[in-house]
Amino acid sequence: MQLPGPTNIPDAVLRAIAEPTIDHRGEQFASILRSVLRDLRPLFGTVLPVAVFPGSGTGGWEAALVNTLSPGDRVLLLETGFFAAGWAEHARRLGLEVEVVETGWRGPADPGALRAALVADTGAEIKAVLVVHNETSTGTTSDIGALRAAIDEVGHEALLLVDAVSSLGSMPVRHDEWRADVTITASQKGLMLPPGLALLAVSDRARAAGESACLPRAYWDWVPMLDAAETGSTPYTPATNLIVGLRTALDRLAGEGLPAVFARHRRLADAVRAAAMHWELELVCADPAAMSDSVTAFLLPPDVPDPGVRRALLERFGVTFGGGLGRLAGRCLRVGHLGDIDEMMIVGALTALELGLPEFMPIRPGGVDAAIAALGGAKCC
Repeated sequence: MQLPGPTNIPDAVLRAIAEPTIDHRGEQFASILRSVLRDLRPLFGTVLPVAVFPGSGTGGWEAALVNTLSPGDRVLLLETGFFAAGWAEHARRLGLEVEVVETGWRGPADPGALRAALVADTGAEIKAVLVVHNETSTGTTSDIGALRAAIDEVGHEALLLVDAVSSLGSMPVRHDEWRADVTITASQKGLMLPPGLALLAVSDRARAAGESACLPRAYWDWVPMLDAAETGSTPYTPATNLIVGLRTALDRLAGEGLPAVFARHRRLADAVRAAAMHWELELVCADPAAMSDSVTAFLLPPDVPDPGVRRALLERFGVTFGGGLGRLAGRCLRVGHLGDIDEMMIVGALTALELGLPEFMPIRPGGVDAAIAALGGAKCC
């Protein structure tokens, strides 16, 4: 699978998940859960507790909103792609007023546009800023540090809520350094697990906001989930086997070392982009400085819809690529290069593209060689 998620699952993680289920109220599981919640903190870049819910990244969106906001509150969303737009719609359905700042889906969130929107908010009505760190639909990464600086320059008190679903575990996430109030991720991408866990780092300011927030919450109440860092107990049945698998996944990441994990993702991303540029394919992300280390998206000709290309590549080579989403539906291919993936897997996937794409569109031969050259020129960690 060369999807940007769900990603390939290491055999050791699969074996851990397949172990017999243990008592989620027993001390064995409590010890595992406490260790998982402790060892997630470096991945989030935080010293604060992390909450783990049975659910998806979308559930993480909801948890971030209902624990900090009240009906009718105004939020500002920086729309960089399909998933950012989805978060905006989710917020509307919860009864929030959503102001959207668009980028055109070809680049990162603009700190200048954020600054201007906050300056215009003379009544301090905006209660939270929502941004996707790594937009999976476009292969674009936004600079959260620069966005935080823009908020600080204005002196605005809005909470900063960050979707790090397709970045955490693949590139640095700095919850504390960014002074993010909530950082959200899910299990099926850089954490190398099946879908089924929503994970959130929560600032003290966000917890304080929860004391007066009035959006209904029950399942997504994060107070007992954050307390689990100490108690080892959750208020309802956790995704027991996924958490056991997460213990193994965290051990694998720690064994490689986070700097090496991030360097591997950057190296593989550079190789994919080297091939795409050699093939003279136009990348969706038009800003080289914002190109993602976990997914690359490139545009297809107008007369080449992506479902047919993806189907042919799967049937002929057994490789699954992502397609376009939202306003990019049918218009692009997305190559995931995150999670449990290495140089040989990337070269194999790019070979499938070089062999299969000429059936649909002209490309300049030699993209795989360009990727191999990029890999050869990068130092392995």
